[in-house]
Amino acid sequence: MAPGPLTTIAHGDLSVDIAPQAGGRIAQIRHRGVEQLIGPHDGTPAMIAWGSYPMVPWAGRLRHGRFSFGGRDYRLPLNHGEHAIHGVAFGLPWQVDAHAQDRAELSLPLPQDRRWPFGGVARQAIHVQAQRLEMRLSLQAGTQAMPAVIGWHPWFRKPDRIEFSPTRFYPRDPHGIATLPLTVPPPGPWDDCFINEADVVVHRAGQRLRLTSNCVHWVVFDEAAHATCIEPQSGPPDAFNLEPTLLLPGETLEAWFLIEWQ
Repeated sequence: MAPGPLTTIAHGDLSVDIAPQAGGRIAQIRHRGVEQLIGPHDGTPAMIAWGSYPMVPWAGRLRHGRFSFGGRDYRLPLNHGEHAIHGVAFGLPWQVDAHAQDRAELSLPLPQDRRWPFGGVARQAIHVQAQRLEMRLSLQAGTQAMPAVIGWHPWFRKPDRIEFSPTRFYPRDPHGIATLPLTVPPPGPWDDCFINEADVVVHRAGQRLRLTSNCVHWVVFDEAAHATCIEPQSGPPDAFNLEPTLLLPGETLEAWFLIEWQ
């Protein structure tokens, strides 16, 4: 997926390229000239495999694209083998509603069709300050109630190491889908969802990045040789079947994600 025209925001040593047409994602983060994300031209053409994109209205794998809600059964289109993954927003063009030197705001009316029958509106606010990148994401229900999970999927260039101390994790079944009950986190490598309320620290290229969020669900994928994904989200993969969050008509789910250079 080509990034399309970029919207850039910057403050001092920190600059962020946003690709509104490519799922409203951050295409690149640069601090003192060091690029931190896998970019669109790094030999990873799949749209789910570069930048840092919002996951809306669900995050991670939704088992076979199936779930029940409000007394009805739904099946969403499959986009990752036998499963539906990471929502619909990462593959749709977002509207830039505001753009200043150090901030941008974007929005996306969600489809109300077979891809996602509930509609709603997603919004992002991205703000850079000295040594700090703040991201806010929200999902507002439309005229009908709906399930909802939101989060971010950053593809960090392979860190030298990460500091990550989760307390519990969701075991994966033979299909790679998160299950319950929660248990003790295993040693890596991982492609798993964890409960984590501590800072996550990324060390790479002489820089130290501190990651925090109001989300307590974090997915870490570090099995790839070229990248590590560290993903704060409001619920686990397959949340519509495991731990559904309900939005009533007009209600909003909000989350924030902060990266600080130390």
